[in-house]
Amino acid sequence: MPRNKTSTLQVLPTTGKVRWSQLAPFMPVSRETFRKLAIEGKAPPPIRFSLRCTMFDASECHRWLADPMGYTAPTPSTTPKA
Repeated sequence: MPRNKTSTLQVLPTTGKVRWSQLAPFMPVSRETFRKLAIEGKAPPPIRFSLRCTMFDASECHRWLADPMGYTAPTPSTTPKA
Protein backbone atom coordinates (compact mmCIF):
# COMPACT_ATOMS: atom_id res chain seq x y z
CA MET A 1 0.00 0.00 0.00
CA PRO A 2 1.53 3.39 -0.96
CA ARG A 3 2.27 5.83 1.81
CA ASN A 4 0.57 9.19 1.76
CA LYS A 5 3.15 12.01 1.88
CA THR A 6 0.85 14.47 3.62
CA SER A 7 1.22 14.85 7.35
CA THR A 8 -1.54 13.46 9.54
CA LEU A 9 -0.51 15.26 12.72
CA GLN A 10 -3.41 16.58 14.75
CA VAL A 11 -1.14 18.48 17.16
CA LEU A 12 2.04 20.44 16.55
CA PRO A 13 4.91 18.82 18.49
CA THR A 14 6.18 20.99 21.35
CA THR A 15 9.84 20.01 20.98
CA GLY A 16 12.15 18.93 18.20
CA LYS A 17 12.22 20.00 14.58
CA VAL A 18 9.32 20.14 12.12
CA ARG A 19 9.09 20.59 8.38
CA TRP A 20 6.84 23.17 6.74
CA SER A 21 4.36 20.47 5.68
CA GLN A 22 3.83 19.63 9.38
CA LEU A 23 3.69 23.30 10.34
CA ALA A 24 1.41 24.61 7.58
CA PRO A 25 -1.95 23.44 9.00
CA PHE A 26 -1.33 25.52 12.13
CA MET A 27 -0.02 28.68 10.42
CA PRO A 28 -2.24 31.71 9.83
CA VAL A 29 0.08 32.93 7.03
CA SER A 30 1.43 31.50 3.80
CA ARG A 31 4.86 29.92 3.43
CA GLU A 32 6.21 32.95 1.58
CA THR A 33 4.91 35.40 4.21
CA PHE A 34 6.44 33.25 6.95
CA ARG A 35 9.75 33.22 5.04
CA LYS A 36 9.74 37.03 4.79
CA LEU A 37 8.93 37.36 8.50
CA ALA A 38 11.81 35.02 9.35
CA ILE A 39 14.21 37.15 7.30
CA GLU A 40 13.05 40.23 9.25
CA GLY A 41 13.51 38.38 12.57
CA LYS A 42 9.77 38.36 13.26
CA ALA A 43 9.34 34.58 12.92
CA PRO A 44 11.45 31.54 13.79
CA PRO A 45 14.36 31.15 11.39
CA PRO A 46 14.60 28.04 9.21
CA ILE A 47 17.31 25.49 9.95
CA ARG A 48 19.00 24.14 6.82
CA PHE A 49 20.12 20.52 7.13
CA SER A 50 20.90 20.13 3.43
CA LEU A 51 20.08 21.66 0.08
CA ARG A 52 16.58 20.15 0.13
CA CYS A 53 15.88 19.76 3.85
CA THR A 54 14.77 22.78 5.86
CA MET A 55 13.17 22.48 9.27
CA PHE A 56 11.94 24.76 12.06
CA ASP A 57 12.33 24.52 15.81
CA ALA A 58 8.94 23.43 17.16
CA SER A 59 9.27 25.28 20.47
CA GLU A 60 10.07 28.54 18.65
CA CYS A 61 7.05 28.01 16.39
CA HIS A 62 4.86 27.61 19.50
CA ARG A 63 6.30 30.87 20.89
CA TRP A 64 5.48 32.60 17.58
CA LEU A 65 1.94 31.17 17.46
CA ALA A 66 1.32 32.36 21.04
CA ASP A 67 2.26 35.98 20.19
CA PRO A 68 2.97 36.62 16.48
CA MET A 69 3.08 40.42 16.82
CA GLY A 70 5.41 40.43 19.84
CA TYR A 71 7.76 37.66 18.71
CA THR A 72 11.43 38.33 18.16
CA ALA A 73 13.74 35.63 16.86
CA PRO A 74 16.50 34.44 19.18
CA THR A 75 19.87 35.95 18.39
CA PRO A 76 22.50 33.47 17.27
CA SER A 77 25.22 32.79 19.82
CA THR A 78 28.47 34.60 19.08
CA THR A 79 30.49 32.20 21.23
CA PRO A 80 32.56 29.78 19.16
CA LYS A 81 31.67 26.14 19.62
CA ALA A 82 34.38 23.89 21.04
